Amino acid sequence: MEEDQAWGHLLVEKKLGILVVDDHQLILTGTLDVLSREYPEAAIIKAQTGEETLYQLQFHQFDLIVMDLSIPDQQKKIAEIDTGIKLLQNLLKEYPHQNFMVQTSYVKALIRIKHEIDNHQGGFAIADKGLPESEMLMRVNLALHGATHTKDIKTGIELKPEWLEVLRLAFEESLTDKAIAERMYKSERAVRTYWTKIQDVLGVYPEDCKQGGKNMRIQTEVRSREEGLID
Repeated sequence: MEEDQAWGHLLVEKKLGILVVDDHQLILTGTLDVLSREYPEAAIIKAQTGEETLYQLQFHQFDLIVMDLSIPDQQKKIAEIDTGIKLLQNLLKEYPHQNFMVQTSYVKALIRIKHEIDNHQGGFAIADKGLPESEMLMRVNLALHGATHTKDIKTGIELKPEWLEVLRLAFEESLTDKAIAERMYKSERAVRTYWTKIQDVLGVYPEDCKQGGKNMRIQTEVRSREEGLID
């Protein structure tokens, strides 16, 4: 009898823990409200930066992390998709069994870490911020129970990490091929090979660009942005 009472006490004490990461106050408040109504007994904590997220993870274990991608690294910094992508990438590595639900307007950007997502052992769901509340909650529930729901990026393309780095350096830092080669400790020939591989995957070919009077480099940038490979 005493054993049953002790076990019952533990069940009461164990609350569902959810961390919500979003720097947009209106959306953050809305998400917290929806989750509070769906899980009234849950302990829900918020974070608005990458730094706050890591701080909370030092002191708490969460059953689910609901996060946006466009967040700042620290307070008073600019929110960037790349910040959220890198944070998520690190969390997938550090917490292989953690459940995640990525709620973002930049779903396509997740293609950059598709390999890590596919190999993740915990629950992982994706929801566009424009989804109806009922659909969002359905995906939250899936992630909470360790299930995977990533069909929104299954039709996307996947590039190797070094190819993504070439795109980032070329179009976000405006580096030349020579500078890219130096930064990546590669030869210029290797960088040129990366370009041909990238353009092949993106479907950017000389004959098409020539007929349309388009520059291959510019068309590659356009396609990369369309696929969410760069911001």
